[in-house]
Amino acid sequence: MVNMTLAVPEQLHRIMKKHPEIKWTEVARQAIEQKAQLIEAAEKDPFRLYAYKRLAEEGEDAEKLFKF
Repeated sequence: MVNMTLAVPEQLHRIMKKHPEIKWTEVARQAIEQKAQLIEAAEKDPFRLYAYKRLAEEGEDAEKLFKF
């Protein structure tokens, strides 16, 4: 397994410190894995892949565009 370092805003860090019972590493790992799986699936649909990449630049969730 590869190690990775993340930077989080101070406000988020304060919240995380208030909840030491949460395994934050696992939360991050699951979030990254979920996003990677969405991108892998999107590679089969060029429009969806474009939306993911475009909205990722803006920090928004592209998945909401495809819920109808």
